[in-house]
Amino acid sequence: MSPTPEQVTDAITYHGEGPVWAPQWGGLRWVDMLAGDVLTLRDDGAVDRLHVGAVAAFVRPRTRGGYVVGLERGIGLADGPDEVPTPLEPLWTDPGVRMNEGGCDPAGNLYAGSMGYDKTEGAATLYRIAPDGTARTVLPRVTVSNGLDFSPDGTRAYYDDTATGRTDVFDVVDGELTGRRPFHVPDDGHPDGLTVDSAGNVWVALNGAGRVRCVSPAGEVLTEVRLPVRLTTACTLGGPDLRDLYVTTSRENLDDPEPEAGALFRVRVDVPGRPVLPFGG
Repeated sequence: MSPTPEQVTDAITYHGEGPVWAPQWGGLRWVDMLAGDVLTLRDDGAVDRLHVGAVAAFVRPRTRGGYVVGLERGIGLADGPDEVPTPLEPLWTDPGVRMNEGGCDPAGNLYAGSMGYDKTEGAATLYRIAPDGTARTVLPRVTVSNGLDFSPDGTRAYYDDTATGRTDVFDVVDGELTGRRPFHVPDDGHPDGLTVDSAGNVWVALNGAGRVRCVSPAGEVLTEVRLPVRLTTACTLGGPDLRDLYVTTSRENLDDPEPEAGALFRVRVDVPGRPVLPFGG
């Protein structure tokens, strides 16, 4: 039986994305991507907004405190949890390409991926940004770079280039992503954000299908969460015991959005998540 989600907020985002649970900034944080805002859910249910630029693509904690945020054409760093970030040098100059999603590996490297505003095939790139700030290309010719997370033992990485219609898996060998191959192809929806729980199961938001699917490391579908909106964008595990699955949603480009489109949802699950992997820079 599919667990029933609880609506946590009103429909407050146009394109909610990238939820992350981190106690160092007070719990749950996500982005209203095309508004350029970072959102924080407070203990009393209030939501604070912090405007960081034209785009707020993703947010992750830093090991030294503060956070890293994806901006339109690069990243920004903040030294405190509620400070405005300082942009670093852009990673590219093409105004038709924006940052889309990011995540960190166990060594503290940040993987940040882009997409064309018009979703041009092959126009995007997945970068790896080291703690010292140096960046290099990991995957060229990506179309819509989306969710990325690592297995609990760090030997696998899961990744969505949404335009491929599937979730891929890599082996991690000496810190490098190798052996890319299909991991799961859904029967409906477009793989968007994802997160890996403490048992190694992969939770994937299926944009357009209104679902979040949990897939075992062996590729078996274990459960699904059905949402009352079509555009489910991303998910994370949080809460004091890391058993709250938070799901962000969107109303981007919908002529007839559902009343709940843009709200944040939560559902209790059996297997807890893991502490978020921070950026070492």
